[in-house]
Amino acid sequence: MTGRNFPPSRLNSTVGLDLGLEDVTDYDPNILSDPQWPCGKHKRVLIFASYMTTVIEYVKPSDLKKDMNETFKEKFPHVKLTLSKIRSLKREMRVVGEDCGLQPVTIAMAFVYFEKLVLQGRLNKQNRKLVSAACILLAAKISSDLKKQEVKHLIDKLEERFRISRRELISFEFTILVALEMALYLPESKVMPHYRRLVQQQQL
Repeated sequence: MTGRNFPPSRLNSTVGLDLGLEDVTDYDPNILSDPQWPCGKHKRVLIFASYMTTVIEYVKPSDLKKDMNETFKEKFPHVKLTLSKIRSLKREMRVVGEDCGLQPVTIAMAFVYFEKLVLQGRLNKQNRKLVSAACILLAAKISSDLKKQEVKHLIDKLEERFRISRRELISFEFTILVALEMALYLPESKVMPHYRRLVQQQQL
């Protein structure tokens, strides 16, 4: 199966996408899901003669979240959203996808679109919900054999969940296509890490 492609899925306004920013040709599907992110400065690595171990001290969740977001901002200064907000949006995407019966691979493809745009620095507070919803809609249309009524149901759910207008969502699809340079066919290597994590979450 190696090397197989999955068929996935103006821009200067406050709800548009900022174009011409970071190049993510070498997109890493694990970078925003790295379990090391929450640890930050609270992690200590102890090296002994025959082994190495990591100790994470107890810290209040609010402090851990703040430290994680600060560490993320230092590494990705061009990204306008915090890591905790990015992960929150992905949870919303997963929930609405599962509510509409989308397969994990479809949600995984939506995550790839979304993270590419995040890492390019194209999301902001004004457009984040539209981008999240549009990525799900695009992935569903391309990867699933949805009937007209099923597409309507998905749009209804996206409209409700993200509190956006149907008109804005539908028109924003093309914005996302342009930002992704029409690259809707994704290598398996970019999709599978997300797919595996989604399946594991469903089994918990």
